[in-house]
Amino acid sequence: MGNGILVLNAGSSSLKFSIFNVGAASLLSAMAVGQIEGLGTAPRLKAKGADGSVIADEQWTTSEVANHGQALQAIATLLRARFSGQELVGVGHRVVHGGPDYSAPLLLTPQAMEMLATFVPLAPLHQPHNLAAIRAVAEARPELPQVACFDTAFHRTQETVAQLYGLPYEYYERGIRRYGFHGLSYEYIAATLPELAPEIASGRVIVAHLGSGASMCAIHNGRSVGSSMGFTALDGLLMGTRPGNLDPGIILYLLQQEGMSARDVESMLYKRSGLLGLSGIGNDMRVLQESDSPRARLAIDHFVYRISRELGGLTAVLGGIDAFVFTAGIGENSAYIRRLVCEKAKWLGIDLDPAANEQGGPRISSVDSKVSAWVVPTNEELMIARHTCQVLGL
Repeated sequence: MGNGILVLNAGSSSLKFSIFNVGAASLLSAMAVGQIEGLGTAPRLKAKGADGSVIADEQWTTSEVANHGQALQAIATLLRARFSGQELVGVGHRVVHGGPDYSAPLLLTPQAMEMLATFVPLAPLHQPHNLAAIRAVAEARPELPQVACFDTAFHRTQETVAQLYGLPYEYYERGIRRYGFHGLSYEYIAATLPELAPEIASGRVIVAHLGSGASMCAIHNGRSVGSSMGFTALDGLLMGTRPGNLDPGIILYLLQQEGMSARDVESMLYKRSGLLGLSGIGNDMRVLQESDSPRARLAIDHFVYRISRELGGLTAVLGGIDAFVFTAGIGENSAYIRRLVCEKAKWLGIDLDPAANEQGGPRISSVDSKVSAWVVPTNEELMIARHTCQVLGL
């Protein structure tokens, strides 16, 4: 019988999961990966084994699987059926916001859960669902240790000056500061570069995590020194349904002149802006790339423009740049977006190799390029499993 680590990443309408076998010397190997999507509308379970073969594809009605607790039960049923010889020894969770105090993975306790609940207003799209999955596991298997791995933790190495806003200092002391997000993804990339590209691993690297949620991070010698996201996951780049960087005066205008409520503004910023809001078509970059709508093109152009602006700013933070890395859904899969971004970054010394870009890398810049460009698939789940093993002493 082997030991297994379950990794959960809960979203508003989905529950992603992976199960890892813990081998000798804490060597981790993925045994299955999948998700239940469509919670609240049309729940469906899809899962693949280590070899990529489909091991589950099942649909239910909302009365059968209506929430994260019932989704977890369905996942547990699958795991018992497929991996009966695996003893589950711990569960690792992606938790988006760890606030100012949690800068490392944490063994969850009732007291910690109370603290994490206070960060819900800072990540309303993510934090409530992250905590719901933790509570569901605790109810089903109260004896099972659970570990929270924070998307904000990797950025706690940033200097105070990089975390400040120009507000009265007392608000910084009360926790209003730049936190940064997608830290588990950036941490994985930083841990992967020494083996994949040792020539840049200790240098000045900017990583673009481009997906439905999108951000960028300046990394020097494997440590975060600057990031595009700030107090919440609304800041920085244009995203699928979020606007990114926004003049705070716009919020005041919407409240005072447009008569919108705080709840209305929150809904617009988190659910109706970004690529969706600009294009009027959708938030899926694949759909926008295939569309001949002028507004779809406008949304793509603005997406690239915002990446280019952030790239310049983070290069200044680093005092120069040695390498640029694309990761996450759009970054890993859209050669078109990578080409547009690299063309706008020629001034930095990035010389794209078109053939390598179409093939997906890992290196997509020419051998003579002053600044190298890369495509590195991220693996937040593996990062969470590693942290969980470490916290549990496995």
